[in-house]
Amino acid sequence: MEKATDVEMGREEDEEEEETESVSDVLRDRFRLSTISIAEAEAKRNGMEISEPIVACISDLAFKYAEQLAKDLELFAQHASRKIVKMEDVILSAHRNEHLATSLRSLCDDLKAKEPQSERKRKKTPRKENKATTSVVHIPDN
Repeated sequence: MEKATDVEMGREEDEEEEETESVSDVLRDRFRLSTISIAEAEAKRNGMEISEPIVACISDLAFKYAEQLAKDLELFAQHASRKIVKMEDVILSAHRNEHLATSLRSLCDDLKAKEPQSERKRKKTPRKENKATTSVVHIPDN
């Protein structure tokens, strides 16, 4: 009876893996279609023609770049002991392209300016009696 349960669990894991792959395939295909659409629109806007192999190459490169960027952003957040990617991670990822980094900083500033004051997170200032405890840092063993 125990082996039957192991087999069932294996099937469930396989089904979850297939579902994840299916979602990934759909995302990849939609990304590529969007990239192709943008490339063709830009070519048309500039009075140019672009061959299908070039469009496919641009699409594949853009997808691979987006995948690597997502992995880098995840690593930056993990390095900062966070589970959420923040705008600072995105700006950090653009450190090799100063123009892009400047544009991202400007976008970040614009978004912060549009954000209602009440929704902005405020840093809590420690009370006097808590100051002694705030200087102690506990580092868990991993």
